[in-house]
Amino acid sequence: MERPRYSRIVLKVSGESLAGQTGYGIDAEMVSSIAEQVKEVVEMKVQVAIVVGGGNIWRGIAGSAKGIDRATADYMGMLATVMNSLALQDALEKIGVPTRVQTSIAMQQIAEPYIRRRAIRHLEKGRVVIFAAGTGNPFFSTDTTAALRAAEIEAEVILMAKNKVDGVYSADPLKDANARKYDELTYLDVLNQNLGVMDSTASSLCMDNNIPLIVFSITEKGNIKRVVMGEKIGTIVKGSGK
Repeated sequence: MERPRYSRIVLKVSGESLAGQTGYGIDAEMVSSIAEQVKEVVEMKVQVAIVVGGGNIWRGIAGSAKGIDRATADYMGMLATVMNSLALQDALEKIGVPTRVQTSIAMQQIAEPYIRRRAIRHLEKGRVVIFAAGTGNPFFSTDTTAALRAAEIEAEVILMAKNKVDGVYSADPLKDANARKYDELTYLDVLNQNLGVMDSTASSLCMDNNIPLIVFSITEKGNIKRVVMGEKIGTIVKGSGK
């Protein structure tokens, strides 16, 4: 049997992905589908950490634009990621995948605090670790959380799961029929061309730590396994052109 290309990954799942076709809230069918895909790679002995966004429930920037203090709005967004993380944990454990949620904001009754060494130990024991509540600081996105946690746990790659596109394009493919899909980019390309793959802080962190990023569609079942096995789907973003 062919061996997986990666042994430890960080999967970045947007809040919008959990909303499914409704666009808001948590779609149980979509959450179950993601959990099944995660189970496939866990069964191949791949260590999986997940960072979940909260945009299906609350966006800090949007709240700030409506007059809420930016730091307060961002903390509200962090709480939304905790709700999503618990939903994903529930879906994973219902299909027999041991899972731990670790939060950057202490809430002992429902999750563990984020402790790097403990997270790594969970991964080594075959448990999925879900990192919730962002970095615990306002003004930082969950993209930055994914980059930071990937560097901390020494993940080999970040898999950025999308629900509307299947890679990185020169323009929004949903609005521009002439948008061109990229197979491979560097982080400098992303920053210089303002491609919007992830925010500039996250891109710089990945570039500085030489962590590759693969952007792909989560809506097609089995895609997480395909990426982990090294199949060329989506767009890969690397630290340099080498």
